[in-house]
Amino acid sequence: MNKYKKLAFNTLIFSIGSFGAKIFSLLLNNLYTKHLSPSDLYTKNLLETLVLFLLPVFTFSLTEAVVRYGLDNEYDKKQIFTTAGILTLGGLVLLLPVTPFLHLIPILKPIRSYTILLYIYISASALRALCSQFVRARNMIRLFSIDGILATISLFVFNIIFISELGMGIKGFMISMILSDICSALFLFTAAKLRRFADIKSFDPSFGRTMLRFTLPLVPTAVMWTFTGFSDQIFIGNMHSDKLILGEKAAGIYVAATKIPNLISMLSTIFIQAWNMSAITENNSADRNIFYENVYSAYESLLFISSACLILLIKPVSALLINYSRYPEYRIAYSYTPLLIAAAVFTCLNLFLAGIYTATKHTKNAFYTIFAVAAANILLNLGLIPVFGIQGAALATFLSYFICYCIRMADARRYVPFHFSAAKTAVNTLLLLLMSVPIIFELDKWYIYELPIAAVIAFINNKAVFDTIRKLLGKETQSSEIAG
Repeated sequence: MNKYKKLAFNTLIFSIGSFGAKIFSLLLNNLYTKHLSPSDLYTKNLLETLVLFLLPVFTFSLTEAVVRYGLDNEYDKKQIFTTAGILTLGGLVLLLPVTPFLHLIPILKPIRSYTILLYIYISASALRALCSQFVRARNMIRLFSIDGILATISLFVFNIIFISELGMGIKGFMISMILSDICSALFLFTAAKLRRFADIKSFDPSFGRTMLRFTLPLVPTAVMWTFTGFSDQIFIGNMHSDKLILGEKAAGIYVAATKIPNLISMLSTIFIQAWNMSAITENNSADRNIFYENVYSAYESLLFISSACLILLIKPVSALLINYSRYPEYRIAYSYTPLLIAAAVFTCLNLFLAGIYTATKHTKNAFYTIFAVAAANILLNLGLIPVFGIQGAALATFLSYFICYCIRMADARRYVPFHFSAAKTAVNTLLLLLMSVPIIFELDKWYIYELPIAAVIAFINNKAVFDTIRKLLGKETQSSEIAG
């Protein structure tokens, strides 16, 4: 199996396990918008973001090391799992006295009633992440995928029970997440027989320091990445205006709008899981740069094509994923999504480039690049939201991730100097932004303007996609013959 087929096979397996699961997750947005007001949805998203923020800080992003060293046959699997597990438990102990005081931070006042559940939520997520990423590092991707399906089905069922049936609102959501993560961790621990790898005698402080040297630069990276993704909601939720829609209600509408671009992120996440494994295993191959060039070209093309299609179908997709029946305020959410879809494209491309830092062990560079972006995001939000309201936040998000892309493309290719077409990326981006204009300004018969642009995007990008398909079918080009 050549490297392209292996990447495709892994992507397919991840897709089987993740696609249905992620569709369930998107449908849950319909349930949340039906039973949670915009203000409650903002609080729910604030709690989710806190988990994403605190988890890497107090677990030291050790799951990244579990994957990186677990895929390397030079390292002992029992030592990896045990050392990472003990360090993770130590981090959760440090988190315990911190959690009760989080609500004292002014912007976190809405979480005051949920601090105990928040700690349990983070602990359950850390346990599940450790088990699932170790299973992935052992190349048990079928089991990893099965767990993805079961975890989301259980989450869906728990949400129906605690939110729809019992009407527990945000508490019901948190209990659902905790139970789903615990069930997933127990399933993986049993099915993968992880007990064999949990041995206190295998704990190695020296190897623990090695893992921490690799992951500690990723901690501020993860924190700033989370902050960049959430700062616009913080600004919207804490700003007020007589002329613009701002405040917690507006932030909740914006949260609903961000769920639609998740369709793009969903497809990317599936691929990135497989890609990171290939990037690590192919890091020392002779034709590594050509491999990156071919994969990147196809990946970028698929992102722009799928994003153009999503913008074209934005109204019916929005009606499917956002429930307007109880809270009609959500009805305008779709108008904020085009710029967020464009931002999602560059988020996905940034994740691809981040794989270079992981594979080549230059994780510090991931921090440097995201630091610049976080600073730009704050300035853009401060400048654009008071002028354009929610749409200003969407524009700030797009510009932030575009800046990150430009910096990372210049920096990451110092370590893997693969070729890409800057002109093609620029044209694709401009066309995608042109598609956004009719929806943002709510023009009549907007599809008349968008159909031709979507067709041009498909035409520009089809060659890279079909070239990759030919590689997968065995009709190798000269570049892939080198790989043989």
